[in-house]
Amino acid sequence: MGNIDNKEKEFAEILKQVTRFARENKNVITSEQVKEAFSELDFDDKQFEMVFEYLKNHKISVDGEAVDTDEGLSTEEKNYLQDYIESLEALPTYSDGEKKAIAMSAIAGDKDAQSKLIEMYLPLVVDVARMYSDQGVFLEDLIGEGNVALTKGVTMLDAVGEPDEVESFLYKLMLDAMENIIQENLAEDAGSQKVLKLVQEVADKAAELAEDLRRKVTVAELMQETGWDEDKIRSAIKFSGDNIEDLDSGEKKKN
Repeated sequence: MGNIDNKEKEFAEILKQVTRFARENKNVITSEQVKEAFSELDFDDKQFEMVFEYLKNHKISVDGEAVDTDEGLSTEEKNYLQDYIESLEALPTYSDGEKKAIAMSAIAGDKDAQSKLIEMYLPLVVDVARMYSDQGVFLEDLIGEGNVALTKGVTMLDAVGEPDEVESFLYKLMLDAMENIIQENLAEDAGSQKVLKLVQEVADKAAELAEDLRRKVTVAELMQETGWDEDKIRSAIKFSGDNIEDLDSGEKKKN
């Protein structure tokens, strides 16, 4: 039993590292990199399918597959996003040379340059927030956390030293901020390990029942078949990004 627990912990840790690696690589990873990361766990194809599905549901591109980072946003979030992006269009733009000069001045502690850096990277915060959307935290809150991290980050650039490293430093702070707020939100669910198990359990039961019925099953039918409460099933739907193939959640977004 202890060995199984250790395997599960190792799996959860590797999954976390793989997800973070992809985020730091601008939300992209290859299937080879994923397989290499899990090489010691001797996964079969079905287990890798589960990992790839997890990454896809977390809006990470595997092998260059196109990912819609706005999929799953509520109408309210889409409206907020559109208004917010429009407000950012009024910000000044800078050439590469100007960006480098501003970064150098900000590293030296120049307050005006630090303010300009914040303006420069506000759109990047939005891009990062879109990657993390549909994970239980509202887009507006993700952007808010990212903006706070950016504002703090421009005052910490003496730790960076080189202007070419400024963007990467600030980008990682944004990732940290958004992952922290998501983890806080998931704390009561014991993090991603429990989430993965829950999604897989519900997906397996839905597939089993769908095979019997020869069609997708409803939440009510799954509740009746399993005795599970609705919250459990709805949580699995949410964390899968409404992508449990054999389950008709009744919550698909209408365009």
